[in-house]
Amino acid sequence: MSEMPARLNVEQCRRQFPALEQVIDDLHPVFFDGPAGSQVPLRVIDAITTYFITMNANHGGVFATSRASDSLLDEAHLAVAELVGATDPGEIAFGANMTTLTLSLSRALARTWQPGDEVIVTHLDHDANVSPWVLAAQDAGAVVKRIAVNRADCTLDLAQFQSLLSPKTKLVAVGAASNATGTINAVAQITKLAHGVGALVFVDAVHYAPHRRIDVRRWDCDFLACSAYKFFGPHVGVLWGRRALMESLPVYKLRPSPSDLPGRWMTGTQSHEGIAGVLAAVEYLAELGRQVQPEVYERRAALDIAFDAIKTHEQTLAAEFLTGLQSLPQIELFGIGDLNRLEERVPTFAIRHNRVGPRDLAEYLDSRGVYVWNGNFYALPWTEFMGLEPDGVVRVGMLHYNTSAEVQRLLNDLNDV
Repeated sequence: MSEMPARLNVEQCRRQFPALEQVIDDLHPVFFDGPAGSQVPLRVIDAITTYFITMNANHGGVFATSRASDSLLDEAHLAVAELVGATDPGEIAFGANMTTLTLSLSRALARTWQPGDEVIVTHLDHDANVSPWVLAAQDAGAVVKRIAVNRADCTLDLAQFQSLLSPKTKLVAVGAASNATGTINAVAQITKLAHGVGALVFVDAVHYAPHRRIDVRRWDCDFLACSAYKFFGPHVGVLWGRRALMESLPVYKLRPSPSDLPGRWMTGTQSHEGIAGVLAAVEYLAELGRQVQPEVYERRAALDIAFDAIKTHEQTLAAEFLTGLQSLPQIELFGIGDLNRLEERVPTFAIRHNRVGPRDLAEYLDSRGVYVWNGNFYALPWTEFMGLEPDGVVRVGMLHYNTSAEVQRLLNDLNDV
């Protein structure tokens, strides 16, 4: 017999998040705003505070607090390498956010391109994985091509993507999961096709990171970026890249800053307290795995277990929401709605009411204590492609700390509009 999937103790998870205990306007809020940033567990808050109290110092000093700070930073590089499936902590660079890191990398890569080279982006991505490459291509005289979206289910048109590839393709930039529709893209397949013509692949895993296990080795991509504020940490960006590329690309840096990894990509003084919080966020996720299987301690293995359990719980929530929508004909869903295709999406849903505009609907839900986003969420390439501007959609995003009772509360409120 096959083993039962790992199960989260959701109530135990929720007790670790102080924000979930709040009462606002006499209501216990339901946080379905996670796609714009998750809530954080107490251990992350404590780690940031502890850093300031016990080791607040700049990098590279010979004195005790600087040594302690550097030791913590080294552990954070290792932890995040394990989070993304890498083995080399030197391949991890921290920065202000994914957008800043991507803009920096795009400038470096553009210096290796020639007029007539080609760059491929998608109509499904967050603009942070589109505009940096478009701007870089303009600087280099390169041509930008765009992967279309299948309107029926908001998946990428992979046949059309193959037709875009050529020996001139230098880079393919793709998201692991859409921050608007929840679509999970076939990153490994896209990478294999891109490598077949000699192109590099950059993956935006910001929206994927809290939901599924990142694995740069399995995907075989060349670069990947994500942001800790999406996976229960502070506002810190993460860039992973193959060592050979990170060492050889002509990076923009100051003369006194390190020329070796990871320092050559980490411009200026970093948010050391934020990186302490990132380490705590990774440890939180690993601890989820240890709670599911107490005999597993090694962090990488514990992360595997944690994300299996997260996926199982989130797919339950997704199925409940999609089933409930079937009784709400006034709500239009953009994206995968087939219960047999839950493996192809994360529980992020783009919806529209047939009479109430997105902002009005979000404000109505706020009056009921249900927090969702409206607009385009910087997924402007998708909302433009779908003809959804200027109002965009309402976005409902579930995370592992959300519950079935909260999903039902949302469905009841949508029915009452």
